[in-house]
Amino acid sequence: NYWNAASFVTSSSYLHFSTFQGETSADISFYFKTSASHGVFLENLGNTDFIKLELKSATEVSFSFDVGNGPVEMVVRSPSQLNDDQWHRVTAERNVKQASLRVDQLPPEVRQAPTEGHTRLELYSQLYVGAAGGQRGFLGCIRSLRMNGVTLDLEERAKVTPEVKPGCSGHCTSYGMYCANGGKCVEKYNGYSCDCSQTAYDGPFCIKDVGAFFEEGIWLRYNFHSPGTSVKDLVSRTLLSSADPDITAPDLNLSKEELSFSFSTTKSPCVLLYVSSYTPDFIAVLVKPSGNLQIRYSLGGTKEPYNIDVDHRNMANGQPHTVNVTRSGRDIVLQLDHYPPASYSLPAASDIQFNSPKALFLGKVLETGKIDQDIYKYSTPGFTGCLSRVQFNQIAPLKAALRPSNASSHVYIQGELVESNCGASPLTIPPMSAATDPWHLDSASADFPYNGQALGDGVNRNSAIIGGVIAVVIFTILCTLVFLIRYMFRHKGTYHTNEAKGAESAESADAAIMNNDPNFTETIDESKKEWLI
Repeated sequence: NYWNAASFVTSSSYLHFSTFQGETSADISFYFKTSASHGVFLENLGNTDFIKLELKSATEVSFSFDVGNGPVEMVVRSPSQLNDDQWHRVTAERNVKQASLRVDQLPPEVRQAPTEGHTRLELYSQLYVGAAGGQRGFLGCIRSLRMNGVTLDLEERAKVTPEVKPGCSGHCTSYGMYCANGGKCVEKYNGYSCDCSQTAYDGPFCIKDVGAFFEEGIWLRYNFHSPGTSVKDLVSRTLLSSADPDITAPDLNLSKEELSFSFSTTKSPCVLLYVSSYTPDFIAVLVKPSGNLQIRYSLGGTKEPYNIDVDHRNMANGQPHTVNVTRSGRDIVLQLDHYPPASYSLPAASDIQFNSPKALFLGKVLETGKIDQDIYKYSTPGFTGCLSRVQFNQIAPLKAALRPSNASSHVYIQGELVESNCGASPLTIPPMSAATDPWHLDSASADFPYNGQALGDGVNRNSAIIGGVIAVVIFTILCTLVFLIRYMFRHKGTYHTNEAKGAESAESADAAIMNNDPNFTETIDESKKEWLI
């Protein structure tokens, strides 16, 4: 019902429904989208009574009616244009007490009903949605039209009505921004959807990370060309192409790369990601024995690879971390977590072409030919931890492995890869500035007594307070123990019995009871009487 819509393509097109039954109460709501500056949304007539909703100008919506007391018109004026080809919501209500009109989130227009006069809205004609009777027609889309809680089926009626089309195009114009992380908005008959196939994300809006947990010995290889084909086959060119039209793969040589992923691990050293080639060129992201991150480029022209070392924090701390690397020619931009991006540049002697990329490895590097000694050493025994939303240009190897698709044929997995979001990028909140932080105090202007300074005897005042509290607690515990011990020994050995008096001198217990209770004998005598019948 939310997307039940109709498109009015001419100024004379309209839909008709049965008479609106709103004698004492009318509740109308709908969405509209138009580029025209005027048009009638809907109208229903009686002998003299009527009800009508209309776009009077590019900034005005009108709600007018007559219940027999004379025409009443209410207008809501918008500070911005309403014919901006975006969706706008209209809500109109009328009852025996008052009437109201609201557009989007603007303040409503409210009109009280007269204390005397007619209150019933008597209508006889059909309900017209769009233009009728030669009036200015509405051009655009109307959807989710509800009248007194009932959604009118605009689409079904539009199917049998000339010059009116079911559904409404242009949903992506209004809602395309909700397709996140590079997802593409796709127009649908009654709405829109997000195409996440070229991203490392999943879900309706391309915001769900696709990740996996790697145990030691588990690894994944994504081949840039299909099995059984030669490198010269250009199947992988479309896979290596990026959203940027300049990032293409002519002859499978790259001058630009976009690499992004998130990870978490507690073991170092390890290789997080490795891109091999049919030449000595490679790109690697690894964690050094110290736990620091390193980006390594080997594109030829230099004896040693170009290394970017991030030494300001330990990345093998078990927390999720996000890595984004973009290269264009010699320029490299690295962004780690929520830190500001850092720029680097390849040496002047270095080549700027990544020649003939072959495969992408996750978890472990098992490649034929000569491999960099550090890569081989760090890759043994393998990565242990989580990797998520891995993307190299338009390739998402983890998603291809965990979500069956045409790209799944390029994936080879050693071991059992378990899907997990443990390496998902965390929600990072930038620190609040001192100007907006209500708890921020300028240490230069703040004046605290002692302010953590040492006392005369060298003991910090905070330490003295803590010591005093501990002493009070110990004293309280000792006092409680003393009280409990005295209470226990005070009652030791005393007890009370109901033993009859004179039991010490009596021959037996029965005798003691008889000596103590004179009535006991009478009870025995009565019980021993015999009766002859």
